[in-house]
Amino acid sequence: MPNTFDLHAGQGPSAWPGADKRRRVKQLCAAYNRADEQDERLRILAQILGKPTDAHFEAPFYCDVGTNITLGRHCFANHNVVILDCAPVTLGDHVMIGPNTVISAAGHPVDPVARNAGVFVEHPITIGNSVWIGANVTILGGVTIGDNCTIGAGSVVNRDIPPNSLAAGNPCKVLRTIQPGGALSADGEKA
Repeated sequence: MPNTFDLHAGQGPSAWPGADKRRRVKQLCAAYNRADEQDERLRILAQILGKPTDAHFEAPFYCDVGTNITLGRHCFANHNVVILDCAPVTLGDHVMIGPNTVISAAGHPVDPVARNAGVFVEHPITIGNSVWIGANVTILGGVTIGDNCTIGAGSVVNRDIPPNSLAAGNPCKVLRTIQPGGALSADGEKA
């Protein structure tokens, strides 16, 4: 959905829609990233999300709005995960996210005239249950990743990935189907 902000008003991001809420979330993320105790982190993460969670996100963790993020049970994110949640970002149960991952519901038009006029777009992201996202992955707005998927490290996910897929690359493409519960290969990967 396209929205606009005035890039040239001389007021910068502090005048953009939802600036006060975003400033508060940035303060909460900073507090989360300084916290040493897991109980304290869970308390702050519940404030960021607007609801309790059992997720474990390693610091640092950053997001834009917070309350647009919905986490299933037993989610884990490694260091330096960024979620730009101007639109809903939904993670299912047992999602594991590698370090340096960016999940961005925000985007800008390809057309420089529209972009220079301050048009931006926001599209929801849905990640299913039992998904493993490798390190340094970027997931773009409008994408759905199905249940039981593995996304290879360094991938740029710009289109939907069907359930039970091993997918990787830039752009991310399905490499093969995963058989949940299949035998382990010699290197420990599911065959």
